Amino acid sequence: MTPIIAPELDLYVRELVPPRDPVIAEMEAYAAEHDVPIVGPVVATLLEILARSIGAARVFEMGSAIGYSTAFFARAVGRGGQVFYTDGDPKNAERARGYLDRMELSERVAFRIGDAVKALEETTGYFDVIFIDVDKDGYPAALKSAAPRVRRGGYLLADNVLWSGKVVDVGARDGATEGLRQFNRMLFSLDEFRAVIVPLRDGVAIARREG
Repeated sequence: MTPIIAPELDLYVRELVPPRDPVIAEMEAYAAEHDVPIVGPVVATLLEILARSIGAARVFEMGSAIGYSTAFFARAVGRGGQVFYTDGDPKNAERARGYLDRMELSERVAFRIGDAVKALEETTGYFDVIFIDVDKDGYPAALKSAAPRVRRGGYLLADNVLWSGKVVDVGARDGATEGLRQFNRMLFSLDEFRAVIVPLRDGVAIARREG
């Protein structure tokens, strides 16, 4: 697995991000100590900026872990907005709720424990933003469910789409890598979306629904 950008450049970008809320910093420390995957402060800031840029009030996260990106989306939607949190581990959800309570953001979050695709299918209506960050072999199925649920002018976002460069490694045939390759092909073939991959951290897909 190869870093998408030089470690020195990655560190430079991360050090430019202002100090975070103490609870956010605590989440980062917990994730590092317990090997919990989170998007990190740079990608999380990008997600929040994108959500704010379209006045997002309704966000669905497919895969939320300890609620790190949830917190950034919850700040973006503001009071009266709603973020759907999903994770298959009740302990993750409990920890996420604790963090969000302390930041006074939990009233903006609807918690769903279980499969993210099923949780999305059990909701109604459209979303301003849907963010995909589930198990990587599940990305194609997540995209099939998510794409029709993004409102026109909204964003479909996904993390880890370059998978530390494994997507271009011809020898990599594991389920996660193949799932991401399929996801990327599917996303860029959708006529109603205009998509780009930003090589930030592990690759962020940004797709705006135009049709």
